Amino acid sequence: MTEVQDTEVPGGGVAAGPPPILPAATAEALAETALTRAGLTPDDARDVARALTDTSLRGIDTHGLRLLPQYLDELAAGIATARPDIRTVRDTGAAVMLDAGGALGVVAGLAAARIAAERARTHGVAAVGVRNSNHFGAASVYSRRLARAGLVGIVTTSAASRVAPFSGTEPLFGTNPLSFAAAVEDDEFALDMATSQVCFGEIKERRKHAEPLDAGWATDTEGRPATDPAQAYALSPLGGYKGQGLAMVATLLGAVLTGSPADWELEHIGSSTPGRSRGIGHLVMCLDPAAFAGSAPFASGLKNLLDTTRGAPSGADAAQAVQVPGDPQRRIAAERSEKGIPLDPHTARAFAALAAEQGTGRPGVAP
Repeated sequence: MTEVQDTEVPGGGVAAGPPPILPAATAEALAETALTRAGLTPDDARDVARALTDTSLRGIDTHGLRLLPQYLDELAAGIATARPDIRTVRDTGAAVMLDAGGALGVVAGLAAARIAAERARTHGVAAVGVRNSNHFGAASVYSRRLARAGLVGIVTTSAASRVAPFSGTEPLFGTNPLSFAAAVEDDEFALDMATSQVCFGEIKERRKHAEPLDAGWATDTEGRPATDPAQAYALSPLGGYKGQGLAMVATLLGAVLTGSPADWELEHIGSSTPGRSRGIGHLVMCLDPAAFAGSAPFASGLKNLLDTTRGAPSGADAAQAVQVPGDPQRRIAAERSEKGIPLDPHTARAFAALAAEQGTGRPGVAP
């Protein structure tokens, strides 16, 4: 492996300059080994490492490799269980309810996606609820897996409170993502959106670098707009009252429907009680186009939807052509697959430490 090219400064920081770049294959291998050493089965370690790496490849850095140190800490503290007993609580055929046994959320989410795909093939539709889980990263990990299997994936999860309701001052709802995905040939529709203006990870990054927040992202303790990240107390819902409504949909499906704690009853990642699962709930839904219009008409219609949307005229002052959900991530993935994944200083140090622990030297990183 080549030597890391970042510049360390006194106190363990990293000097300003281009971010270190880690090849995806190296990142995945380091993560997989670390997770295996933390007690996961080889299959689960591979799946989690791949999910985090793929998420970072697509440019969703807040939910990718940056989460690995946190997940390892949760395994070490007994918040997440390395080899959980994921059991079926109820099974009516098209609907299944799982208890994740305190699993890493990615392990639980992928288990739910596998069952949803199998049941949708039989019943045309399937819904798999999950309780007693933990943070599961990007919701698109699961919706896109279903899409790549020729199905339509719909995924949501509960999350600890970060977002004040419209006109409110106190955080009540999580960032509560909604993800929908469908694919045709080598193209896809892949929507993965928080129901807040921004995820809290972005606020933390702005705090680290003392960078101002965009207008409308957050409010202070009095409910006033905050652009100073140090003053941000609550995130703002996406689109005002409409975003609050969507956040409540995610809480309804991810928490209420699965019998899981409400958003305001959950502990935050990074500050949870050792030895106890965070109790997060997920819902993975799946539709088989063959049970509706048919697989071929669906593929044709989806292609028409994507092509027509991209072909819509853009304004004279528009910076780019019209896009569909997933297009920016596809472009970033193509670039990062070739050049590597840029890491923030904290994540770069974490992976350098993993490489040293695993006896591989420092990870292959280029400036």
